[in-house]
Order: sequence, then structure tokens, then C-alpha cells
Amino acid sequence: MLRFESPIYLYLLLIIPVFFGLMFWAEYRRRKAIKKLGDAQLIAQLMPGASTKRRWIKFSALQLALAMLILMVARPQMGTKVSNEKRNGIECIIAMDISNSMLAEDVQPSRLDKSKMLVENLVDKFNNDKIGLIVFAGEAFVQLPITSDYVSAKMFLQSIEPSLIQTQGTDLAQAINLASKSFTQQDKIGKAIIVITDGEDHEGGASEAAKAAMKKGMNVFILGIGDTNGAPIPTGRGGYMTDNTGNTVMTRLNEQMCREIASAGKGTYIHVDNTSAAQERLNDELSKLQQGSMKSVIYSEYNEQFQVFGILCVLLLIIEICINETVNPFFSKIRIFHKK
Repeated sequence: MLRFESPIYLYLLLIIPVFFGLMFWAEYRRRKAIKKLGDAQLIAQLMPGASTKRRWIKFSALQLALAMLILMVARPQMGTKVSNEKRNGIECIIAMDISNSMLAEDVQPSRLDKSKMLVENLVDKFNNDKIGLIVFAGEAFVQLPITSDYVSAKMFLQSIEPSLIQTQGTDLAQAINLASKSFTQQDKIGKAIIVITDGEDHEGGASEAAKAAMKKGMNVFILGIGDTNGAPIPTGRGGYMTDNTGNTVMTRLNEQMCREIASAGKGTYIHVDNTSAAQERLNDELSKLQQGSMKSVIYSEYNEQFQVFGILCVLLLIIEICINETVNPFFSKIRIFHKK
């Protein structure tokens, strides 16, 4: 398996398309300047040694050499030892409500941002566990398939916004059903579905979905976020969402529904507010789940592979030096001789 020890330097590869763009611009200016001198065919006859093709070959070789140099700096490495390790952990699918009501600010900085912070802190506590992300509103889809790659989990987490789903509403049943299908097929391992929502279920059937998941050995935890007194929904333009009559829409946490769903899924309902109590309680509940043995492929004993890129870089530079921008006079004479 190939990896780069210093992948940050790979961003330097972005300068190569810029150089090609500058080269195209320079060629355009060059052709434009030649046209001002007179007829293009006549000028070409006056410069029989000029070769645009050779100029591009030299330039391309130089850019490839630069690419090889950048890859060298990024320190390519190859894993020479592969081992299958067994690690104890649980599997956790997080279904996050991203309907517009999650923009309410009764929990600081907002319901959605608080949910992201909670999940990020949860991932920081994970060690040998696997995590998956589902987002839902009026429909649900998998944002991140179940994985032990916590860096990717955090990256996908930050990109979650209500605009990801055009169909508004809150379909908890669809989210739970999708989560129950997103685990691995491994047995004897704790599996948790964590639903983060304000409980405004518009479709129904969530308790039945939680009960079905429970029968498959999955615990359904509901994290209710928001205030039962309600809060307006910001529109992002300094105002708040209104209904058809012009009244401000108030969104309220439906704790009763959250408790019913958690009970049906043999899980726990946890109220998320502006404190850290919900985080601590969730960690405690997850620690009670059965931890099973999961197989993971581990690469170790990486060897440096920059030598290959270094050799290619040198060869490309030699090719660039050996190619002249003008046609070799010897070959020009041969072509003239054959024409005669």
C-alpha cells in the first residue's frame, strides 16, 4: 500500500496546471505577434528550423520532472508488512437531523452545530470502534459508510448542512431503517443507532422502526436537542421563518416522542442542552454495549520509495536538455533531399 508521509506537499502539484495555462497564453501571444509580421506561411518558410511540437515536448518533460520532484518531497512510502489485527469495539451509526428546525438557536451556537460538536467529541473518545453517518430530513441518505477512519468521519461531519437535502420535513422512521441496514454483518458485537433530532416527526412509524432494529440486536438511542418552550428558525438574512399567514414559526423539542422511540428501541433518551451532561451520559451508555472482536488490515514497516521518483525526475530532465526547440539541420537537409 502506497502512502505519503508528508501529503501536505502534494498541494504543490496544483501549480503545474497553472504553468500549462501560462504556456498556452505565451503561445497565443507568440502566434499573434508573428501574424503582425506578415503572412503566416511565408514566415514559416523563413523559419524552417522552428518547431512548436518540440517546444511543447520540452515543456511537458520539464513539468513532469517537477511533478516527480514534488512527489519526492511528499515522501512516498510502501507498506512492506501486512497483518490482520483483532480489535475490540462497537459499531455506531449516527443519524443526524438536518431539517431547517435544527438551525434554531435555543441550544448554542445552534441545534445543528451543537450536534456536530457532540459527535466530534464522541469520535474523540472512540478507539477500536467503527462509526457511520446518516443525515435526514424529509428523506435520509448515508453521508459516510461505517468505518474506523475517524479523520474522514470528522471531515464529513463538518460538511453537513440543511442544504444537503432538498426535501424538508423529519422522517425519523426512514432514518432508523436506513441505519439498521448500514452495519456490518458481524455478530456478537454491540451495535448502536444514535438519532440526534428535535423530535418533530412529520411522517410517523419511528417507534415501529426502532422496535424492528431492536429485534435485530441494535440499540436505538435518541438525543433530543432543543427547548420544549420552542424557538424561532433563523433564515440567514437577519430574520426568522414565517408561515403562510406571516406568523413566526416556532420549533419545539418533542420529548414525549423521543422517549417513546428510545423505549421501543431498548435504548435511552438523552436531552441535549447547553451543558456537557448529555455527552457524559452517552459515553456511559455506549460503554455498556457488548464489545466484539473486529478484524482490521494493518500495514506496517513502511519503506521510503522516493528513489523511483528521483530517477524518473533525472531522466525527464535529461530528455528535456537533449531535445532542441529547433529542428536539427541534418534532418532538414534529408527532407529537402527526398523532395528533390
